[in-house]
Amino acid sequence: MRTIAAGLFISLDGVVQDPADWHFPYFDDAMGAAVEAQMADTLILGRVTYDSFAGAWPEREAEGGEDAGFAKALGDARKIIVSRQPLEFTWRNCELLQGDLVEAVTALKREEGGRIAISGSVSVVRQLLEAGLLDELHLLVHPIAVRKGERLFDEGSPIPLELVSSETFPTGVLNLVYRPAARNEP
Repeated sequence: MRTIAAGLFISLDGVVQDPADWHFPYFDDAMGAAVEAQMADTLILGRVTYDSFAGAWPEREAEGGEDAGFAKALGDARKIIVSRQPLEFTWRNCELLQGDLVEAVTALKREEGGRIAISGSVSVVRQLLEAGLLDELHLLVHPIAVRKGERLFDEGSPIPLELVSSETFPTGVLNLVYRPAARNEP
């Protein structure tokens, strides 16, 4: 069975919204390597994340700069976009997720293939965590309190997680990897 790993930039106070507004001062080679290590042959992206990626990465690939290799890998990956509305894709290897998210991802995990990655796409990550379909949660915790914006965890039942690994980058960013822990039901 394929595994699914989600990766998010997150502030100390749990904000995941608009990381472009606060993330870049902390980006360094160590973080770049951690992000590249999360690359997979299949990506699940929410529509907002897709719009952001499709608006930047194809151009970066075409420009041939230092991140062109990573941009090409993103372009070559199968990209499954989660949206409630029909979309016309401008980036190669994209398809719209058909049907119910949990059912479709359950079927996707059963397909042959490598690892599946989710970048950003907070609502998708929340739903898959709640459904028990996420195998790993990679959090790049930035040493900043953003104090406004959407947070990773909203109201709901507790989701127990187990720390798998941790690393501190020179910028103070924590690279934390969690997996679901057993839920203790009363």
